[in-house]
Amino acid sequence: MARAHEAARPTAKNFEQIDATFRAATRAGELPGVVALAANDGGIVYEGIFGSRRLHDGPAMTRDTVFRIASMVKLITSVAALQLVEQGKLVLDAPAPDLDPALNAPQVLDGFDAKGLPQLRPAKGPITLRHLLTHTSGFTYRLWDAKAVHYAGSLALLPAAARKLAPRDTLMFDPGERWQYGPGLDWVGRIVEQISGDPLDVYFRKHILDPLGMNDTAFVITPQQRAREASTHRRGPDGALAAEPLEKPPPPRPSAPRMFSGGGGIYSTAPDYLTLIRVLLRGGALDGVRILRPETVALMGQNQIGDIDVGVLKTTVPALSNNVDFFPGIRLKWGFGHMITTQAVAGARSAGSMTWAGLLNTYYWIDPGKRIAAVFMTQVLPFADTRALRLYRQFERGLYAAVKA
Repeated sequence: MARAHEAARPTAKNFEQIDATFRAATRAGELPGVVALAANDGGIVYEGIFGSRRLHDGPAMTRDTVFRIASMVKLITSVAALQLVEQGKLVLDAPAPDLDPALNAPQVLDGFDAKGLPQLRPAKGPITLRHLLTHTSGFTYRLWDAKAVHYAGSLALLPAAARKLAPRDTLMFDPGERWQYGPGLDWVGRIVEQISGDPLDVYFRKHILDPLGMNDTAFVITPQQRAREASTHRRGPDGALAAEPLEKPPPPRPSAPRMFSGGGGIYSTAPDYLTLIRVLLRGGALDGVRILRPETVALMGQNQIGDIDVGVLKTTVPALSNNVDFFPGIRLKWGFGHMITTQAVAGARSAGSMTWAGLLNTYYWIDPGKRIAAVFMTQVLPFADTRALRLYRQFERGLYAAVKA
């Protein structure tokens, strides 16, 4: 059985059920450890810190535990791009800046011939910043797109000369045709670098992270931060968790600048990320620091994909991700940076709430209707882990019940 650790803190009576749920789950080893925080307009209303950074033999989870938050960087990248839109340096519906033929002269996979060779054609229209921000560009992740997996495999059938020329970043559909989660925010990160003149990590630090005091959010963490990092765990076929080997710091590369992704690869803590989503809950400003205009924040929470719906993500690699259907039966849209629920969730978030997640089962949501923002962090694979999601939903329902009480 997992050794359970709990942070010593005063507990409001109406949050006792949430605490009991977290305590039971981490003591039973269902999750190694969890940090969950929630805030309203007045400040933090709940802190839950339970379990261990590493199952069985790790130190206790703490408020400042460092997590790999993966795709939750996409929200930060979206904020960066929208800052440049506010400054008139980028336009949402103009063709994307001239960076790469894959972006500026994109090819669409039209199917496969009788020999299994890919058939490509030029895209019917340009890719825009709006497409990239909303996952409607045609770029997709192979992890959730069998067609993209088929295309990658088909390249091996091409003659060697043709294989070298074949585009790796091929669109799976025409820009604006449908929604499919993908690496569009990687391209947005490169656009932010080109337009601002700063490497992505420097831009984030200057214009978002330092102003908000998000000192534990970074692509490269210090030895002191690494000492606070939670281990990754993998759930086996029997449902048991096994800790992965501790992450090793990357070797120093003094002669070559490092490249960072707008779509993944960042570290953060629950308090840091809660700060970011509290800023968005409050219209772009917190404690006298403004990073976006209120009207821009409002756009982030509005449907930006029209009649297109966000679909279910069907995994191609079950070891990394389960199928992803967070809200069965609820029509979903995408804004700038978030998935949007168009209907209220019974006993939980309001219609119009915004949310997204990271591969290792880190999650957040922002509820403008009920004025709640919350974050839930653990480190478990595969994504959309059933037990992590169950605990996350119990946290959400318990939080709304407690706040209502």
